[in-house]
Amino acid sequence: MILNIAAYHFVRIDAPRALADALYARADAAGLRGTILVAPEGLNLFLAGASDALVGFLDTLREDARFAGLQVKESHSEAMPFGRLKAKVKAEIITFRHAGTAPLDRPRAPAVAPRDLARWLDQGHDDAGRPVVLLDTRNEEEVGHGSFAGALTLPITDFTQLPDALAPHRPALAEATVVSFCTGGVRCEKAALWMHDTGMDNVLQLEGGILGYFEHVGGRHYDGACFVFDDRVALRPDLSPIAASAQD
Repeated sequence: MILNIAAYHFVRIDAPRALADALYARADAAGLRGTILVAPEGLNLFLAGASDALVGFLDTLREDARFAGLQVKESHSEAMPFGRLKAKVKAEIITFRHAGTAPLDRPRAPAVAPRDLARWLDQGHDDAGRPVVLLDTRNEEEVGHGSFAGALTLPITDFTQLPDALAPHRPALAEATVVSFCTGGVRCEKAALWMHDTGMDNVLQLEGGILGYFEHVGGRHYDGACFVFDDRVALRPDLSPIAASAQD
């Protein structure tokens, strides 16, 4: 059985190329495959391998004080979902092109825990009695595999298009509690900070994204599966893949 992890962590990184090279060497020695993304604003990981090897890699990573608080979403598959190991350096761990949308010199965007969101959806409003609108920050291809029932989805093919696509909906969202969500949390966190900066103080991010919701709640209020960026294609609410192919 293969352990798969998705994780991101916002923290200032002064030498991203050196860190990417060091993590690649460590992951390669452990027999891991997947993608390591490093940027001046933080780290984004999609990795798979033998459980002991991957847990050891994460334990060593957390020994670095910058990554002690790294939160990881786990799932399992019969086959290795990645063909090789890659380490990339980028300007952002997910490209958005809006300054200040990483919580480095500012607090994180306010968040709602998966179980609290499920309770709000059960009762039809948040704890203050406000209607809840779920905002999907993913692209059309991902949304095609599944999303929260009744979520506001946007006609975008790239995360950078979200501000323009959201613009006509902003007046209708003013009286609601808006919960932004994505696969694992990084896009909905950036989007929530940008929305706060542009006058929407009624926005929360879903802690841990869809994968965190699946882990803690399952599929309640969710229709379909969650697209992932590997050969498993998408994960069901029980975190099992809808497709997988072994790779040499």
